[in-house]
Amino acid sequence: MLELLLASENLVFSIALLLMLLLGVLELVALVFGGSMTSSFDGVLPEVELSPHTEVGQLDADSALSRFFGWLRIGEVPLLMLLVVFLLSFGLLGLILQSMLQSVLGVMAPAWLAVPAVFVLSLPAVRLGGGVLQRIMPRDETTAVTSDSLLGRIAVITLGTAKHQYAAEARVKDQHGYQHYVQVEPDNALETFEQGTEVLLLTRQGAIYKAIKNDNPHLSETDK
Repeated sequence: MLELLLASENLVFSIALLLMLLLGVLELVALVFGGSMTSSFDGVLPEVELSPHTEVGQLDADSALSRFFGWLRIGEVPLLMLLVVFLLSFGLLGLILQSMLQSVLGVMAPAWLAVPAVFVLSLPAVRLGGGVLQRIMPRDETTAVTSDSLLGRIAVITLGTAKHQYAAEARVKDQHGYQHYVQVEPDNALETFEQGTEVLLLTRQGAIYKAIKNDNPHLSETDK
């Protein structure tokens, strides 16, 4: 078994499993100290900006990417948990595939061929695992709501800086208490919203929500 794990063809898969175990240990340590990596994991992602005036081809690409993320259940299940599911699926599927090839053919596939093949095979496993997590985590289950039903609710900027003609990602809770991630742009062209800013969603133009800064101390995202 150790020989299989340390084989050069399998190092990527072994590292994936090691990272999965490391993330689990770090999450347990965080929980012991009263925190959670799950709740803050999105903050380490790179800044993403979308412009509603992007060319049609780019909009199509963004839409396809959004649908792909939705298919992977990103936004429905905590991103850190999906990453753990991916690392587990990728590592196990890779080792199982290589073990079968070695048993049948006497050789393992080279890493340059095995890694992309196993990556593709892991994606349905991530979707399936995300669905299981979604069912056993009631807080993360979603109830169908219309896009306009989020208007008038408080959102928090989570990724990027929202400014004129550039939207940033924001988190908003619907009437059922479930979280959604939307693209937000200031209603006032002179305003900017930094990460962590609470805003009030006013109108919607396609996939972009126009918002103003929430200056009412009696309103917050947790109250909505």
